Amino acid sequence: MSEAFSGFRPEAIDFLWQLRFNNNRDWFSAHKQTYLEALYRPLVAFSEEIFTPFAGRSGYCMKVSRIYRDARFAHAAPYKESLWLCIRRGETYWGEEPSLFFEITPEGYNYGFVLWGPRAAWMQAFRARLAAKPGEFLALCEDLRRKTGLALTGDRYKRQKPCPDARLAPWWNLKNLMAISRHPVDDGLYDTALPARVRETLSALDPLYAWCQGISANLSQT
Repeated sequence: MSEAFSGFRPEAIDFLWQLRFNNNRDWFSAHKQTYLEALYRPLVAFSEEIFTPFAGRSGYCMKVSRIYRDARFAHAAPYKESLWLCIRRGETYWGEEPSLFFEITPEGYNYGFVLWGPRAAWMQAFRARLAAKPGEFLALCEDLRRKTGLALTGDRYKRQKPCPDARLAPWWNLKNLMAISRHPVDDGLYDTALPARVRETLSALDPLYAWCQGISANLSQT
């Protein structure tokens, strides 16, 4: 168990901005303690507060990113310029699974739901479920909008697929899914009430997460 979350500090954003222009091992080594004290440890404490309503539930695993890029692959810079946490199934690549997340960047912070890089089979199953139960999905999106003010969106395929139901047109040709609350650096980032606000939004997004996890579970059984 980490120390209790006491708020992010401006030093966290300062560190990320400086890292963007000094992304090398010498600079990072000289500033590693700042990374740990102002960014990484607070994010771990933050994650523990966020995960409270999801702990112990099947299909929910908290992951906190590290700043080091994967050494197995070549990168132009050795360190990431943002840090994040995500709630998801733990056994597969994060980009292929639905996730509830929080991210802190030099420009600000974002949180919500994302399915960043689903496999083609997943999106095919998504469209099949939309076509089979359009009312279920439309009610889910409306509940999401009403509770959070967020809309489910995503990037679109360049080649459009015929949509069988005009009500489903906004989502039929998406190639990934996201519902994200985006914020610039503001006083809210440094407020100790931030975990409660993020937790409230992620809890409201949980039905969408569970609905998408149902698709993943069905695919894993085929």
